[in-house]
Amino acid sequence: MKNEFKGLIVQGDKKFSLKNFETDFTGTYNKEKAKDELIKTKIEISHLQEKLYAAGKHSVLIIFQAMDAAGKDSAIAHIMNGLNPQGCQVFSFKVPTVKEYEHDFLWRHYLALPERGRIGIHNRSHYENVLACKVHPEYILNENIPHINDVKKVNKDFWKQRYESIRNFESHLCANGTVILKFFLNVGLDEQKKRFLERIEDPTKNWKFSSGDIKERAHWDKYMSAYQDAINETSTEASPWHVIPADKKWYARLAISEIILERLKKLHLDFPTVADEEKSKLEETKTILLAE
Repeated sequence: MKNEFKGLIVQGDKKFSLKNFETDFTGTYNKEKAKDELIKTKIEISHLQEKLYAAGKHSVLIIFQAMDAAGKDSAIAHIMNGLNPQGCQVFSFKVPTVKEYEHDFLWRHYLALPERGRIGIHNRSHYENVLACKVHPEYILNENIPHINDVKKVNKDFWKQRYESIRNFESHLCANGTVILKFFLNVGLDEQKKRFLERIEDPTKNWKFSSGDIKERAHWDKYMSAYQDAINETSTEASPWHVIPADKKWYARLAISEIILERLKKLHLDFPTVADEEKSKLEETKTILLAE
């Protein structure tokens, strides 16, 4: 992996600050160069996905978190285009349902985990429970947690426990063969405004815009603080966060694909070997077919 992509990884042993990550960074790339590189990278990912599926030992969980209009949907569409749909699963998490609120906050995410051999993509994830819920602590009261019956009780100790739950959840998954790749698409405030206006002015994009997006934009600073805290608390050696500059969508897509490719390579994937007895049966079958 090129050094400029390595620089997007948040090491858990170092204090992370969003101020050190530029939202419009494009490194050594321009749009055309990135487009050509992305094509090559996607082909390599496709080949490795086939081996991942055939081996059936590991699963890959790709998590996308971002502010509205940061480009999560388009990143998923561009990067995963060309992969075998049988080996991919995409889940988008909205406000929890009544049934989901009857369980702990990780329950619905556990149900959406990819099986061995598959790539699972979570568009928003269990991190909403330490992001949107931290900006709006009143949401926590909907979970009906014993003794948490007042917003004042959603305090530092509460968040400390919740981060620990997430770390333990991810540690358990990693220990059992799930590779976790976490991406925060870091879009700038001005770029978000530009994209919101495009959605309003273009009738074909009106459906992408919600008045609720503007309400959340008003809490920008609180969200940035929540993201910074969450990344600092949950970026581990086994499942680090990757902070992706998202002002230029073409660069974000390339960076994400390069990081995914590099992680898949580290698995040293290969097709399963066939036992000698089975090979003999294959030769027998071949002889029968050729004799037809």
